[in-house]
Amino acid sequence: MSKIKVTNPATGELIEEISMQTNAEIEAAIENGHKAFHKWSKLDAHERSRLIHAWSAKVQENKEELAKLMTLENGKPLNEARGEIDYSTDYLDWYAEEAKRVYGRTIPANTNSKRIIVTREPIGLVAAITPWNFPTAMMARKAAPALAAGCTFIVKPAQETPLSGMKFIDYAYEVGIPKDAIQYVMGEGKVVGEIFTNSKLIRKITFTGSTGVGKQLIANSSENIQHVTMELGGHAPLIVTEDADIEMAVHQTVAAKFRNAGQTCVCANRMIVHESILDEFTEKFASEVKKLEVGNGLEEGIDIGPIINEKGYNKIVEQMEDAIAGGAEVLVGNQFQANQEKGCFFVYPTVLKNVTTEMTIMHEETFGPVAPIISFRTLEEAVELANSTPYGLAAYFFTNDYRVGHYLHDHLQFGIIGWNDGGPSAAHAPFGGMKESGLGREGGIEGIEPYLETKYLSIGGL
Repeated sequence: MSKIKVTNPATGELIEEISMQTNAEIEAAIENGHKAFHKWSKLDAHERSRLIHAWSAKVQENKEELAKLMTLENGKPLNEARGEIDYSTDYLDWYAEEAKRVYGRTIPANTNSKRIIVTREPIGLVAAITPWNFPTAMMARKAAPALAAGCTFIVKPAQETPLSGMKFIDYAYEVGIPKDAIQYVMGEGKVVGEIFTNSKLIRKITFTGSTGVGKQLIANSSENIQHVTMELGGHAPLIVTEDADIEMAVHQTVAAKFRNAGQTCVCANRMIVHESILDEFTEKFASEVKKLEVGNGLEEGIDIGPIINEKGYNKIVEQMEDAIAGGAEVLVGNQFQANQEKGCFFVYPTVLKNVTTEMTIMHEETFGPVAPIISFRTLEEAVELANSTPYGLAAYFFTNDYRVGHYLHDHLQFGIIGWNDGGPSAAHAPFGGMKESGLGREGGIEGIEPYLETKYLSIGGL
């Protein structure tokens, strides 16, 4: 039986080896989840709510243990790992309450001899595939509404960071959530994806990851008419207008750009700054970026951890080399530490000036700690630059003029927008993208809808 070697990306140290499950074992887990649906879906909503709240409390009780495990396998600084766990339990607590608010309704009939009733029911067994960069938060964002709605849930965690996600679900078992109601399986991504989409027992697929893989899952899911929620790639613009509070914009941009070493789907990837404040913003931004400390996320004072693997590292380096060859000026960074033998890769936070639209970094998601800056003259030009991508997940802008703010909100083609806010994500707000960045929304009252079916009953003969 083949095994997955989980290593610390900061040191190359082997953390644990996990056995890959056979196709038959994964299919058996799907069968068990399908069977468990009949019991879990009939459980009183208040009891499901209680269990999900208890799961949240158990995770918080073990926060330090889980945060350390996350940093070991993911590399993000320990404080960021703690923040992710808080974010994860926000989803558990939010949907524990939403479980009690799956309302139906009555509709006035067109005759006195009828009554019309609409009810909501759980969709069935849900299969999820989650990414390595937020191993518990992305799992919570899918599992919490699924369980709250009355669905059963099976997930394949990312091979790079499976341990914290597995531990996260183990805490659910400890508080009494049945093992067949929520399960994890381990296998090669493409193989598990095909098993999920080929299964007639799975009624919904939810995925967070690349647009290419998302498109394949959507295509494959059509065979069995499975419902899908897709949170896919991003290439977020960040616009700083001439009237912006520059100090605030700088600090919020650092947060939006360098969280998790820039390895987030909503990471600010293109800094679009008005020409009248370009020099001032760039100087202050570069000064703040110089203060960021790079190293092992378990050490005190570290702001930037390692790149997850060599493939991600090579992509970042290639984009930077392309930009520099095209005339971009390096203000900060352009430093690397790479140890292929151990599998450890660090990219120091980098700021690039004099970037042009011909450079690859302006068209492809970087997924690393590199901030390219380009200038604009008019709002129309800024919007055109921002929207010139097939992606539409997140965007940011900084202005203190309400007219400018409303103009940008109305014209930016992105599902999540931060106005003077570099961290807009929240469990109680809808998260999702436009264009090739996905289908559906997670979070908020919208987030439980994809896990529910609508049933209409017309009663006659009254």
